[in-house]
Amino acid sequence: MTVYVDDWRQPARVGRITGIWSHLTVGPHDDINELHAFAARIGLQRSWFQGKPGPLAHYDVTESKRRQAIAAGAEPITWREAGQQMLNARTAAREGHQP
Repeated sequence: MTVYVDDWRQPARVGRITGIWSHLTVGPHDDINELHAFAARIGLQRSWFQGKPGPLAHYDVTESKRRQAIAAGAEPITWREAGQQMLNARTAAREGHQP
């Protein structure tokens, strides 16, 4: 399984944290529980998970957590690549394809 972190880098204030944000996710056919385990290893809380299991499931990560995720083995991808993964997963789900 591969964990991905994109390069979205959106400036935003989330709660009390103002930062630059990206997305931590897995491939569309990977086990979401492995994403949760990876997120926990880099100090993310499960309650920060966004989305139902599927193509939009992700954690938002600050720039420092993005760097930490890469150091822990996440594969950096562009936000365009992340978007293409989501589109491919939606198309496969709509067409009834299974991994």
